[in-house]
Amino acid sequence: MSSIVQVQQELLGRMDQIKQAASAGGPATAPAIAPASHFGVDGALNLGLERAAGTGSVDVGNQEGFRTAFEDVFKAVDAQQHKASAMAEAVDSGASDDLVGAMVESQKASVAFSALMQVRNKVTGAFEEVMRMPL
Repeated sequence: MSSIVQVQQELLGRMDQIKQAASAGGPATAPAIAPASHFGVDGALNLGLERAAGTGSVDVGNQEGFRTAFEDVFKAVDAQQHKASAMAEAVDSGASDDLVGAMVESQKASVAFSALMQVRNKVTGAFEEVMRMPL
């Protein structure tokens, strides 16, 4: 249980670093982001974080890439949730006896969803902050 909290805290720490770098008024580059596999989370978050860590720079004009990146992460988290649900149903119905595997997939899905919600909250907060800026 503490490892999940630790992963979430590390992810939040990385988000705070990015926010501080952006508010410092420096060049439009983000600090290096470790891939999700570094945190022991695979599958759902790997896709988005590896894409985000690709060049280390932010292309403000590339709105299509931003939308596509978020869409891919949403789909990956959804797939992780469906996989965990299918494994739990298989254990419940007696079709599988892999209880440990089902629990691991359930925890992976939970961590992926929690991280996705934290990212959503940070993006929403940043958008609201931009909207409050005087012209």
